[in-house]
Order: sequence, then structure tokens, then C-alpha cells
Amino acid sequence: MFNFSDFKIKPKENTFIGKKMDVDDVLNIEIAVLGFEIKDSTKKAGTKYLTLQIEVNENKRVVFTGSKTLMDLISQVPKDGFPFKTTIKKNDKRLEFT
Repeated sequence: MFNFSDFKIKPKENTFIGKKMDVDDVLNIEIAVLGFEIKDSTKKAGTKYLTLQIEVNENKRVVFTGSKTLMDLISQVPKDGFPFKTTIKKNDKRLEFT
């Protein structure tokens, strides 16, 4: 019988770590954004979702959101701009980095 270690399988580099947090739980709190990924949604066909690797209170957390504004804004951050500090605010019903 094989041991899993025999397969020499390593985790993907883009693996996000930490407990999942609802985006509402990090509103108006300064966070550090360590990385992100935008993928096609499996729940709503034809849409995308954003996964954020953040650090809040020195703890790594993961946030998922379908916010098109956040996806647009974070896509414009240069790769060498990570990590960065920000606060997610709600402007009417739209989420924004500040």
C-alpha cells in the first residue's frame, strides 16, 4: 500500500489559509490584503466571485464575495503592490476599497 507522501504532491501555491469570514464582518475594519483570485462561480452561471486572502488582527482569513466593484478595483493593483492595507466600505449597496 502507498503512503500519501510517496506521491510527492504539494499544495497549490494559491492555497488560501485561515477561517472563512463574511465580507460584512470586515466592513469598516483595516485589513491587509495578501492576495486574491477571481474565478467563475459554480453557484450562479455566467458570474464570477472574488476570493481574498486577508490578515485581520494578525490572523489570516479568507473572504469570498461576488462584488463586481471589488473585483474591478483589485484587478488594477499591480502584482508588486501586494500586500496592501485597506478598509472595505459600503457606498450605498456597492462595496469599495478605501
